[in-house]
Amino acid sequence: MKYFLISLLAIFVEYESLRATDLEGNKGMKASLSVINAVTISPDAKTVQYDRMLFGQFIEHFHRQIYGGIFEPGSKLSDSDGFRIDVMAAIKELKAPIVRWPGGCFVSAYHWLDGVGNKRIPTYDKAWKVEEPNTFGTDEYVKWCRKIGAEPYICTNAGTGTMEEMSDWVEYCNLDIGKYGKLRMVNGHSDPYNVMFWSVGNENWGSHEIGAKTIAEWGELVRESAKMMRAVTPGLKLFAAALPDKKWTLPLLKEAGYLLDYVSIHGYWDPLWAVNNISPYLACMMRTGQPEESIKQTIEILDESGFRGKIKIAFDEWNLRGWHHPVLGDFRSTMDIKARDKNDINSTYTMADALFSACFLNSCLRNAEDVKIACFAPVVNARGTIFVYPEGIVKRTTFHVLSMYANMLEKYVIPITLSSESLTYGNKSTPALDVILSCNEKKTRFVFAIVNKNPDKVIEFNPGFDQLNIKIPGQLVATVLSGKDPNDYNDIGSENTVIPKQDVLKMSNGNITIPAHSLVILPIE
Repeated sequence: MKYFLISLLAIFVEYESLRATDLEGNKGMKASLSVINAVTISPDAKTVQYDRMLFGQFIEHFHRQIYGGIFEPGSKLSDSDGFRIDVMAAIKELKAPIVRWPGGCFVSAYHWLDGVGNKRIPTYDKAWKVEEPNTFGTDEYVKWCRKIGAEPYICTNAGTGTMEEMSDWVEYCNLDIGKYGKLRMVNGHSDPYNVMFWSVGNENWGSHEIGAKTIAEWGELVRESAKMMRAVTPGLKLFAAALPDKKWTLPLLKEAGYLLDYVSIHGYWDPLWAVNNISPYLACMMRTGQPEESIKQTIEILDESGFRGKIKIAFDEWNLRGWHHPVLGDFRSTMDIKARDKNDINSTYTMADALFSACFLNSCLRNAEDVKIACFAPVVNARGTIFVYPEGIVKRTTFHVLSMYANMLEKYVIPITLSSESLTYGNKSTPALDVILSCNEKKTRFVFAIVNKNPDKVIEFNPGFDQLNIKIPGQLVATVLSGKDPNDYNDIGSENTVIPKQDVLKMSNGNITIPAHSLVILPIE
C-alpha cells in the first residue's frame, strides 16, 4: 500500500508539472492536460423541446441597419417595396423566427405615429442624434417581417412615451375598430396585423437611456401599460425590460409579474461603446461562460419571485461585441457619428465572434426550459451577421453559426455532463470544449454541437456513443466551421474565407478529433 501511494503521488506531481507547461507555446495561453474530454449521457434523461425563437434577430434605427441595410428604395437590388432582396434571402437562410424592432435606445424617444401614413415628416432622433426620415415605420416593418417569414416583435417607447401611446400602437396593429384600427385601414392595410409580441421599454434601467426610470417608477409603469395593452389584445405575449439583478427585477415582478410572459435581458461582453479596442481571440474565449451566468442569475430571481415557469427569459439583445458609438449617455457632448463606421470593419468578426456565438446558443439550449427567445443584435450592418453594401452582402462568421444551429439541430435537447480540459489566458480559464446534444422525438437521430475554443490544439473527444444505445458509425461526416487561423474573417472579395464545410472526422478508441478553433455539427443515426 505504501509503495502504491508513493507511485500515485509521483504520477500526480508529474501531471501537475505537465499541466503547468505551456504546451502550445502561445504567449499568455496555456492548454491543460486532461485525462479525458468526454460527455456523460443518460439515454433515459428527460429531453427538453427548445423554442426556435432562440434563433431570433434584432434590427434598430442605428446607422445603416435600416436605411442602406434592409431598406434601400431605388437600389437595383431592392424589390418594389424598397426591401433589399439579397438581404431577405440571406435572413431566410437563417430561418429567423422573430425580429425585434425598432430599438434599442432609438425607441425611447420614438413616436410611432410619425412613421405611418402618407405624409411623414422627418424627426430628430434624440437617442442617436441624427435625422430620422420616418420612411420605414410600422407598416413597412410588418410587411418586411411577413416577407422573411418572421414574427414581428415590437418594443414600445417607455421612455418619453406614455402607457396610452403604447396601447394605441397595439390598437393600430391589431384592431379593425376604433381610431387607430381605422387609421391603419385608411393607410391602406385593411386586415389587422395581429402582432402578438410586445415589450414595455428597452433598458429603462440605464442612465444612457432617454426617459430612464427608477426602480420605484418602473414596476408601476409596466403594470399600468400592460393592463392597457392587454385591454386591446388579451392574448399578446408581453415583455418588460429587466436585469439579472434582484434590486431591479424583484420589485418589477412584485408589481407587474402577473401580467408578464417574459423578462427581457441584454448582453454584450466585449464593451466597445467608447473605444473600439477589439479584444483578441483568447480574451473573448474567457468570456464564453458569462451569458450562462446571467441566465442562472435571472432564473434565481424568477424562482425567488414565485414566477418561474410562468415567466420566461428573453435574451432579446445579445452579441459578443458592444456597438461602437462614442459619447452615448453624455448629453453635454456632440456624438461622433462618423465613428460608427468602425462597427462595419469586417476584419473585426473572426472565429472569436463565431465561437462565442455558438457558446451563447449552447447556454440557451442547456437552459431551454427557462430561456425561450434570443435576438442577435443586430441582423445587418454595425455588429450584424450580414454586412450590406450597395453592390451586395458579406455573410460574416456569425451568420454561418446561426445558420448551422437553425438548420442542423434536432428539436430536443438531452441533458449531458461534460468533462473538458481547460483553456487558460492570463489569470482566467474556461473549459476548452462546449457541447450540447440534440435529438429527435423518438431518440433515433442525434446531433452534437461541439465547440473547440483552443486556438491551436486539436482535441480528442469522446462523444459517448456507447451511452446512446446506437451502433458506432464507421464514418463520421460532420459540418465544420473553422479557418486556417482563429483571426480569419469574411470580407468583400473574400466572402468564403470562413464557411461551413463537410469533413470526415477521425475516430480512434471511441474518440473523435475536433479541429482547433472550430464549431462542429455532428449528426449520428
